[in-house]
Amino acid sequence: MTETILKLSHICKRYNKVFVLDDVSFEVKNGEFLSILGSSGSGKSTILKLIAGIESVSSGSIIKHEEDITNVAAKKRNVGFIFQNYALFPNMSAYNNVAYALKHKHLSKNEIKSRVSEMLKVVGLEKEAHKKPSQLSGGQQQRVAIARTLVLEPDIILLDEPLSALDTNLKASLRKFIKAMQAKYHTTMIYVTHDVEEAFSMSDRILLLDEAKLVQIDTPVNLYKHPANNFAKDFIRHSLQSKLKSIKECCNEK
Repeated sequence: MTETILKLSHICKRYNKVFVLDDVSFEVKNGEFLSILGSSGSGKSTILKLIAGIESVSSGSIIKHEEDITNVAAKKRNVGFIFQNYALFPNMSAYNNVAYALKHKHLSKNEIKSRVSEMLKVVGLEKEAHKKPSQLSGGQQQRVAIARTLVLEPDIILLDEPLSALDTNLKASLRKFIKAMQAKYHTTMIYVTHDVEEAFSMSDRILLLDEAKLVQIDTPVNLYKHPANNFAKDFIRHSLQSKLKSIKECCNEK
């Protein structure tokens, strides 16, 4: 049986008196790809920020590897975060962006060089190592961001709508790339998206949120075939049927 790497219990997050997350509990298995799905304002990104330690919970607990990390500093959680806007240093080359975090781990220059060079090779950017973000395409910038996170060997990688700014073709190729990286490094990934098709094509399980509450957490197949309530049914099936309709219309035009 696959071990649980992360457990969130009765998580609440309030801003003043407004609940952004209301009594949310779930577990994540080691090596799992879990997508968090929901409409804007449902609390998706807040979950990632709480796991990473960027924000603190109002109540509840976060357990990682059987250790309570609810109040542990972000830098001590060994959790990677890939942002929607890449968050690269614009004045640094791709190489130095990936190397930056390693320089704070007291590694030798030779070890840093070896690890960064290998990671840039893995993500297919060894020839672009000298280039700054402005000289790279959106897809290349996202791969630098992924390399920068993977090189730190985190237990969990959090991804906050990392493909939302990219065009459709690039999204498809980067989906495959992210899944390939997960398989290669056996990394647990928690992936926030509002795109139902994206969640269904990438996930082992999907967590569905609505207005700060957890509606359902299940496999894509079960979420589609056995929605927990009318919201889940309408949200999932409407989105997928709209996508199928647009694909059929496109095919008919051709």
